[in-house]
Amino acid sequence: MEKFDVLEEISDPGLESLRISSMDHDQSSPTLNSTHSGNSNSYAYCRTNSETTSVFSEQLTDDFTSSSSDRNSPVCWPATGRSPYQPTLSRFGGIRHNHRQDLKPADFELEMMKERFSKLLLGEDMSGSGKGVSTAVTISNAITNLYVSMFGQHQRLEPLYMDKKMMWKREMTCLLSVCDYIVEHIPPMQHLQNGASMEMMFSRLRSDIDINLPALIKLDALLIEILESFQETEFWYDEQGSISGKSLNGSFRKVPQPHRNEEKWWLPVPCVPSGGLSEAAKKHLRQKRDSANQIHKAAMAINTNLLSDMEIPRTYIASLPKSGRASVGDTIYRYMTSTTKFSPDYLLDLLNITSEHEALEIADRVEAAMFTWRQKASLNHPKTSWDIVKEHMEGDKNVVLAEKAHVLLFSLKQRFPELAQTTLDTSKIQYNKDVGQAILESYSRVLEGLAFNIVGWIEDVLFVDKSMRNKEEC
Repeated sequence: MEKFDVLEEISDPGLESLRISSMDHDQSSPTLNSTHSGNSNSYAYCRTNSETTSVFSEQLTDDFTSSSSDRNSPVCWPATGRSPYQPTLSRFGGIRHNHRQDLKPADFELEMMKERFSKLLLGEDMSGSGKGVSTAVTISNAITNLYVSMFGQHQRLEPLYMDKKMMWKREMTCLLSVCDYIVEHIPPMQHLQNGASMEMMFSRLRSDIDINLPALIKLDALLIEILESFQETEFWYDEQGSISGKSLNGSFRKVPQPHRNEEKWWLPVPCVPSGGLSEAAKKHLRQKRDSANQIHKAAMAINTNLLSDMEIPRTYIASLPKSGRASVGDTIYRYMTSTTKFSPDYLLDLLNITSEHEALEIADRVEAAMFTWRQKASLNHPKTSWDIVKEHMEGDKNVVLAEKAHVLLFSLKQRFPELAQTTLDTSKIQYNKDVGQAILESYSRVLEGLAFNIVGWIEDVLFVDKSMRNKEEC
């Protein structure tokens, strides 16, 4: 198959050495352009939410240098688990008090590892009745919730606290170490000295892990490096969103702002000096914005390819309607069948989508119709890939409609880059049992969310600076 490069020209020196190649799938596209909206500042990035609490989501409870406010944060402890300082039952039924604060650091780490390993084996089912989720889903939720614990309350352009940064690296190293044992066996021919040839079985990392995991680790390090670069800045943040003693320009919310929703009043407000930022500061912000934007595109491309490789659950296939028209509705169906020159942008303008909820609903309907048409086109070739079916049945009505639905879905996701995962994507993650795919998908998803938020934070600061300069000129 052909490969495509995700990163081309990148201004940040650390990114210039990174070239990421991903397999070109049916849902891939030559370019992944992104625009940013007001939701960029939300720490609970829509593609990183998880309804199940992770075994690795305890926040910094194994670090004695963590502050008391971080330790007592409701984000620190999982909803389905117990506090690490609560008493537990002993093997004889009595109450065994947990004196972890009195343990040595080595013993403390061992106790934490025992507890987390037990939760992993239980599949997050603390009753032990065997009703837990699969190992793949458990690890996926662990990575998701670890991201929320580490970056959930980090909503500004500044370095992570040292204990959080060390916690993130240590926990991710532990979770990613599973991939070292996911291998595939190959029987290459070995030529002996006497001229004879024989096959010998060797093992190597599975190809998808060997390609994507080093790239994701590099993207992770680059995102942390971007945050580390904002140590001494000319801008600051106003927590209350109102005029304070240090704020020279007042509240950002009193300036016309297309980049932020008024509903998110809890987000810190960026403030700049009365004269605005210096040229060096603005140049630094633009460079880091471009770098984070490229990382966002790379992580999104990897995540999209991984999701396309996942098996479609039978429950989703069973829920598909019998006709694609019933899924997309009469308006979309009439346009898709009434014209030979299909324009997805014109159709999206015609639909006049006003909210992300409406956009996600249309995405679900279009995706369901696309797979319904693909199923009808593949009735005579049930085990053949879609690419081969397209070649052999070019011009078939179901093939044409499926391809138009695919183009429309891609254009919709381009127009709404912050769109949450569709029903099909969430079903794939929920029913996936491939541990390697689960780790890569969740890791790429949280990195995509962090990069998206960093771009949004930088856009906010640049917008405040522009608004301040325009105000002074008036």
